[in-house]
Amino acid sequence: MALIRLSLSTLAASFLVACGGGGGGGDDPAGPGGGTVSVALERAFPLLAFERPVALVQAPGEAGHWYVVEQEGAVRRFAANDAVATSTLVLDITARVGDSSDERGLFSIAFDPGWAANGRAYLSYTRSAPSLVSHVARFTRLGAGPALDPASEATVLTLPQPYSNHNGGQLAFGPDGMLYAAFGDGGSSNDPEDRAQDTTNLFGTIVRLDVVTLPYAIPPGNPFAGNPRCPAGSGAAACPEIHAWGLRNPWRFSFDRLTGELWAADVGQGAWEEVDRITSGSNYGWRIREGAHCNIPPAGCATAGLEDPVAEYDRAVGGSVTGGYVYRGSALPALTGSYVFADFISGRILRIAPGGNTVEELLDTSLNVSSLGEDAGGELYVVDHGDGGIWRLTARP
Repeated sequence: MALIRLSLSTLAASFLVACGGGGGGGDDPAGPGGGTVSVALERAFPLLAFERPVALVQAPGEAGHWYVVEQEGAVRRFAANDAVATSTLVLDITARVGDSSDERGLFSIAFDPGWAANGRAYLSYTRSAPSLVSHVARFTRLGAGPALDPASEATVLTLPQPYSNHNGGQLAFGPDGMLYAAFGDGGSSNDPEDRAQDTTNLFGTIVRLDVVTLPYAIPPGNPFAGNPRCPAGSGAAACPEIHAWGLRNPWRFSFDRLTGELWAADVGQGAWEEVDRITSGSNYGWRIREGAHCNIPPAGCATAGLEDPVAEYDRAVGGSVTGGYVYRGSALPALTGSYVFADFISGRILRIAPGGNTVEELLDTSLNVSSLGEDAGGELYVVDHGDGGIWRLTARP
């Protein structure tokens, strides 16, 4: 049964959020062709609202439908039509998730590139009992419909969590057909056990796995590919699953559909939010640095071998970065090639211009942006964790 919430924002289907842009009311930022980027948000699918949504994705070959992930443990599917009034529950693992408060819960779904034929989807979530453990698991479609069989769960890997925050949780298949997964540093404050710099565990990493068969294989090219696997999250040697490390809490990554580059947003400690381009074997510096700034120690830190962020911003802009996508749609040509992302705390929609290294404001909203979504045509959507609505990035009228 669909969750439908009738509120002012639901009823105002054509309401446009067009406040801000270009630094809070100044000139709009320039586009790659010299024109200005003039954008707005409009409510998409205005008869639907969801319970704490954290992800919005389309499955391969299903341009006419969306899947929404709800943090407490549900996945729902609905038609990509603004007149849609109902959604279908395709999986409910709420009982397995247990406690979904704060940074615990169901975070992400990634459909196998062969989804139409093999019906496989992968989920990232935490189980709270008997102790807090991150799970990456595969589920298989139930019959010919879109529903996933909850009894088909096959564990890919697990990671016991020492604290209740910084659980990461993004999954996506890369253009190489490999499954990529992100994990936070284990939590608490300032990574007290320095896990993100310890490659013998999966904390603070993005991993890369070959999941054609289970147990997974280690793809050639991973920096520690010759070492024994770490299916329970740690090992005696550097884990061969690791693609990159030194991250604090990567919240949303994506692949540029044109170039294949991997972009990730890494939530900061208390002063700086950062955006990174992730490359194999790179160390992004946490907890030594927060963004491009020394953290431990606060001055004179050793930076040799650390990868600089593409861009960063401070607390004047926001307090918790949400990663997005490099725009490759057609509705906003002045935005082409820009990395578009957001901040969960401030509600600002942001971008990094093609080839740039500064953060520009596109919109200042009141939304709690937990995720962005990209449709089959490259157009972008914004997920509001607070009110449960979905918004579409569009041209400003």
